Amino acid sequence: MHCRHFTSNMQLNERIASSGPTLRYNCLLATNLPKNLKMAFKGMLKDEDIAAALKHSAAAESFNHKEFFAKVGLVGKSAEDLKKAFYFVDQDKSGFIEEDELKLFLQTFSAGARALTEKETKAFLAAGDVDGDGMIGVDEFVTLVNA
Repeated sequence: MHCRHFTSNMQLNERIASSGPTLRYNCLLATNLPKNLKMAFKGMLKDEDIAAALKHSAAAESFNHKEFFAKVGLVGKSAEDLKKAFYFVDQDKSGFIEEDELKLFLQTFSAGARALTEKETKAFLAAGDVDGDGMIGVDEFVTLVNA
């Protein structure tokens, strides 16, 4: 069953629970991201900065969170703006960015972007997960961007 066939998030969540993370990876963008990703960051980030950051991270194993945050224009933003960015990445709206959401991090900025590799995802999580709970909370995200 494809993501677009679900009539509610509850139905999707039940299917994810029974099918595992593969369906989750395939469905997160289809169900939770804004229809127009450029509108999600409108007034916060410049389209040309997003494009440059994605181009810089296009090859597998090329993603570096510090470089990406700087190139995309998040470094130096207010805590309020960084919290808004956090909630775009927190696709399941749990209040935390989990490993599967980090894997799709670049796709938060452009639906056509690649998924992070396992190695990149683990390194990203390790850099941001200060309290060791296996997730990045909003305050951890703000700290990570500003580090």
